[in-house]
This record gives sequence, structure tokens and C-alpha cells, in this order.
Amino acid sequence: MKETPSGTPVGVDDPYDHVGVCDHLTDDGKCRYAFENPEQDPEFARERREDDLECPAANPDGDWDWESCPHFRCRNRERECIRCGLDERRMAHSDERPLLEEHHLSYASSGETLSHEITVYLCRWCHAKVHKSWARVTDDVNPDPEAIAEKEGRRSREQSEASFESAAERFDLDGE
Repeated sequence: MKETPSGTPVGVDDPYDHVGVCDHLTDDGKCRYAFENPEQDPEFARERREDDLECPAANPDGDWDWESCPHFRCRNRERECIRCGLDERRMAHSDERPLLEEHHLSYASSGETLSHEITVYLCRWCHAKVHKSWARVTDDVNPDPEAIAEKEGRRSREQSEASFESAAERFDLDGE
């Protein structure tokens, strides 16, 4: 199992088994990175411009896979834990800790710079289990009871805030 530089497990053997498409890929198969950041890697941008900005990793007939691209980035956008399925419940204007945390599957080896960012969302409880034990991201588990209680508590507060209460009731204008 892959590990962080500090030696804790990340819960996967191969981070590339958990990627979708590159965040820089446009709907028409072009490389947004080469277009928007040519100064970051001029040689890469020049090669992409020669190919009309076509992403060679997205081309099924191409020679590249996602690992071949020096600027590959894939961050999960789904707002639910990929391990247990718990979905996020954020409270507006609150300092409460989110239920979901971004979990990195790709880390730089000691002394190397990280070129690929591969992240997914895990709930706080699954995140702790993956980093502190043998738990894997691909385990088929149900949400932790404490996680469900926290989510339902937030949902109850959200519903009570959305309920109608007249100003007279809230501020007791009769002085009673």
C-alpha cells in the first residue's frame, strides 16, 4: 500500500486506479494547462500548441496515459465519502469542522517534487481509519454511527433555522 512521506498509509496500492479525467482537460479534448499556463512549462506548451492543444492522454489512439503527463491533476468533485458514501452537510456561517476532508492519494517521494495531484473525499472518520490503520479506500463500509449522528444533527439545525417564526414570537414584542 502506498504511504505518505511520514509513513502512514494512504489506503491504495495505485492512485491512478482512482482517477477520472484530468482537471485540465476541456470537453473537446484540449489541454487547458498548456493554454492557460504556458510560462510554467514552455516546452510542454509548445508541444501541445503544435498538436492544436490536443491532450495526448485523452486520445484513445495516443501513446500517453495519465501517468505520462507531467501536469496531470485529478481532484474528486463529488461531495461524498468515496469509502462509506456519507455526503457533506455544511452549515453556512459556521466554524464547524466539515464532515468531508480532501484525501491525497499521491505524495512526493522523499526529496522529489510532487507533479501529480490525485485527491478524493473521505469523511473524517474514514480518513482517520485509512491513515491510522489497515483500512483501504476501496473497502465497502457503512458510515460510522458517530458520522451519521453528526450529519443528522446538522440537518436538524438546518431545518429549525429554515422554519418560519414571526418577529413577534422571536422578539416577544408584547413584553411578556
